[in-house]
Amino acid sequence: MTVVRTRFAPSPTGYLHLGGARTALYCWAFARHFGGTFILRIEDTDLERSTPEAVRAIIEGMEWLGLHHDEGPFYQMQRMERYRQVVKQMLDAGTAYHCYSSPEEVEAMRERMRASGDKPRYDGTWRPEPGKALPAVPADRTPVVRFKNPLDGEVSWDDVVKGTITIANKEMDDLVIARPDGTPTYNFCVAVDDWDMQITHVLRGDDHVNNTPRQINILNAIGAPLPKYGHLPMILGADGEKLSKRHGAVSVMDYPAQGYLPEAMLNYLARLGWSHGDDEIFTMEQFCQWFDLNNLTKSPAQFNPEKLNWLNNQYIKLADNDRLASLARPRMLTEGAEFNHNPPLAPVLGLMKERANTINELADAAMLFYRTPQADPALLAQHLNDAVKPALAQFAERIETVEWHKPALAAMIKEVLTAHSLKMPQLAMPLRLILVGQLQTPAIDAVLELFDRDVVLARVRKYL
Repeated sequence: MTVVRTRFAPSPTGYLHLGGARTALYCWAFARHFGGTFILRIEDTDLERSTPEAVRAIIEGMEWLGLHHDEGPFYQMQRMERYRQVVKQMLDAGTAYHCYSSPEEVEAMRERMRASGDKPRYDGTWRPEPGKALPAVPADRTPVVRFKNPLDGEVSWDDVVKGTITIANKEMDDLVIARPDGTPTYNFCVAVDDWDMQITHVLRGDDHVNNTPRQINILNAIGAPLPKYGHLPMILGADGEKLSKRHGAVSVMDYPAQGYLPEAMLNYLARLGWSHGDDEIFTMEQFCQWFDLNNLTKSPAQFNPEKLNWLNNQYIKLADNDRLASLARPRMLTEGAEFNHNPPLAPVLGLMKERANTINELADAAMLFYRTPQADPALLAQHLNDAVKPALAQFAERIETVEWHKPALAAMIKEVLTAHSLKMPQLAMPLRLILVGQLQTPAIDAVLELFDRDVVLARVRKYL
């Protein structure tokens, strides 16, 4: 069996967006499924729009997701000599030719075709054919190189997502494969790269469907084997429109800043266009084991922030508390968290993580343990009344000697409530206000257990 070789080949003209990340995930998982090779290739020939910052953002996004490449990154701008070599070979073989038509002349050709109701295209003025006399070469003009696209027949391939796609060769004109300065163009570079890198499967967005017949014809012309192609439907916003900035974060690296875990994002992206029965939550090991091309969907997927939040909550609940602490601490420090003399962060997050959809929500919820409590005087007056104060005094006396763990604290509180004929909220509410300054917290025995005994004593005695 052929060794599977896939590639993710972004253009560094912007950040790694969700659609690109999903493509990278599928290419990576397909290679992993077959024990193959996953290649990262940076298609940076668009000199006006490609930036080093975008390259760094793409690589950073891949690293955050854990989609590690086996080969690369390869940069097209570092392969110019190879492209020139292939262009020369094609000129020598007669599958490419020099074209001296100026951009203005080509545009005039297209205008004439539009006026006559034909598809606008290059008319083949400089295309050599048997018995055809070519115009005189302009002395002051450097030519482009055009690919001699077949005039008849059709290009057909079995797309692993969309099924059989067929495009007539007459729909395509002779593509420019090298500019006047010798720099090669996109479709030509892609074809040569896929050949040189022995790519067996090309999975990419369906905005590339129109590029595929051109690349197939170039590969055929240079005698290269064809990879299998699969074009993935786009990701839409919840409103059914193409995903854009108005739908929220579109750069992958916006998501760690918003408190999402990479494993949640990977799990979510995996299900945007692929399924394995009714499985919703799975590890990347399971995904690579299950992933094949038969279960890719043909229709566009809709991005659902609520579903992503639900998944992120599931992974937060599963996450190691020390890891959560390392992620939440920086945000909490910017919010003024006071970690001295307050509970260790990891167990606090373990207590609070059940309801948090993001690390940011979790960090904000945990802040109540890490700032000086400032209870509303009106709430204190309401909940710390004369009926409660004797019970609070007994509570302060008992916590000096009680074993400092949740079951013992719960039993002690129950005894104090019984002794003073009170219900749990009557003592728990003022304790919450005293300890953290608010009424909404987890169970009071769980909160008490997290604080040092001396901190609890000091805060309670201030109100006796």
